[in-house]
Amino acid sequence: MCTSIVEIVPVEGMAKRGDDWFSLTQAVVAYDHARHAPLADVVTLDFINASLDVGARAGVELTLETAKALHAALGRAIAEAEFEEAEVRGKGAPASSVRAA
Repeated sequence: MCTSIVEIVPVEGMAKRGDDWFSLTQAVVAYDHARHAPLADVVTLDFINASLDVGARAGVELTLETAKALHAALGRAIAEAEFEEAEVRGKGAPASSVRAA
């Protein structure tokens, strides 16, 4: 049974396919049956350039626990990056940004 859990967001960045890099236009985050990993249900991350051929994607299938750990690591890295931008480079940061000790 499909879960129909899908989130699509516009993104700016780059992904690598073979030896070549391509720009990204969107990311798709979903929770569904694994297509390639020998797992049951997984969180999938697809980074895509919708204006290029079908192969212009970087896909990942993660267990729910691994996705949670990645989510936490992203949160920590983002908090540190906001601190870096605000305090070190003097660019300012959102009022909600507080460096974790």
